[in-house]
Amino acid sequence: MIARMTEPASTLAAGSVGTIETQYLDLPGPVRLDCGRELHQVRVAYETYGALSSQRDNVILVCHALSGDAHAAGFAKAPPLQGTRDGFGAEDRDGLTGKGLGWWDGMIGPGKAFDTDRFFVVSTNLLGGCRGTTGPSSINPATGQPYGPDFPVITVTDMVRTERAFLDALGIERLAAVAGGSLGGMQAFEWAILFPDQVDAVVAIASTHALQPQGVAWNAIARDAIMRDPAWQGGRYYGTGRAPQAGMGVARMVGHITYLSALALTERFGRRLQFADDLRYTITEPEFAIESYLRHQADSFVRRFDANTYLYLSRALTYFDLGRQYGGGSLTRALEGVSARTLLIAFSSDWLYPPSASREMQEALRAAGKPAEFHVIDAPYGHDCFLLEEARQIPIIRQFLVQRGPS
Repeated sequence: MIARMTEPASTLAAGSVGTIETQYLDLPGPVRLDCGRELHQVRVAYETYGALSSQRDNVILVCHALSGDAHAAGFAKAPPLQGTRDGFGAEDRDGLTGKGLGWWDGMIGPGKAFDTDRFFVVSTNLLGGCRGTTGPSSINPATGQPYGPDFPVITVTDMVRTERAFLDALGIERLAAVAGGSLGGMQAFEWAILFPDQVDAVVAIASTHALQPQGVAWNAIARDAIMRDPAWQGGRYYGTGRAPQAGMGVARMVGHITYLSALALTERFGRRLQFADDLRYTITEPEFAIESYLRHQADSFVRRFDANTYLYLSRALTYFDLGRQYGGGSLTRALEGVSARTLLIAFSSDWLYPPSASREMQEALRAAGKPAEFHVIDAPYGHDCFLLEEARQIPIIRQFLVQRGPS
């Protein structure tokens, strides 16, 4: 069943898709994985916004980053205790409404980048997730217990195969566009390669064809922080009353710092003390505002995210390498079968997914004879710019989609 928004358009706030309830779909068959295994009884959490055209040719699939979920736009019918919009500047941006807002609400809706007056936008929680789609915290049908470490190692390709099977179940064959930032952009690239005749356009923001060694290293540190926490218990912590919250908190701190730039941290926090006018001479308590902020981020994150899911998704994005997977080491060869138009957006201060990676993608696409448009937005917030600089992305994306979109 294709879910629609739960309020009539006349009652919605301007630019909003309204109040949304996440839906769930059980795939009719197993999902084949790169590791050689199959996953049975896969459930996908999803939301939709806008109206599906009679020709079913106006669908945009939105793919989320590591810590996102299916709730991409509008107000959650049942707001969670901890929302996904908990990153840099979230409280300043969202006020008291942030916990119920979709993670890309500024980009999806009437008149926005992904205009729901023209497009039918679909957002799913990816395979391996912990917000409704089958992942390590889900029940293994073979045992009746949570998968934990028995969940198979997955790849971005596996995520896209799951999305394809999900859309098949909805009766959607072709996509006007696949869009996402960070890990979401990786999924968009995979779509263009795996299903070239089914994707008209790709919108990849702050993404890459392969994570750079420094990014691989930071992800390794984050995973080790979780696995070295005694409460991880080899991944079998479900139902024990103990979870690796300390390790997960450190992983979130590490990850969050990689999403920001030095300039953003300096401007926001500097060396400002948090609780006193002078040093308190303490080892265990935060002295500086940045230390307190990171603890707050850690505490918020561990209340909404599963540690095993973090391990699996982090590993998947480090495996991602289009040149190795599809081109024998050549990115240009990997992209030879792509038929979609591609829009690449990067941010000047993003050192985790730097503009040079998007430039390499554009050059490889053009070398393969494929159309590719590339924009670098000068902004100070690092990788988080793809969530914070929505207003500057909207006209770029709208113009790109209007070039060859449904009327």
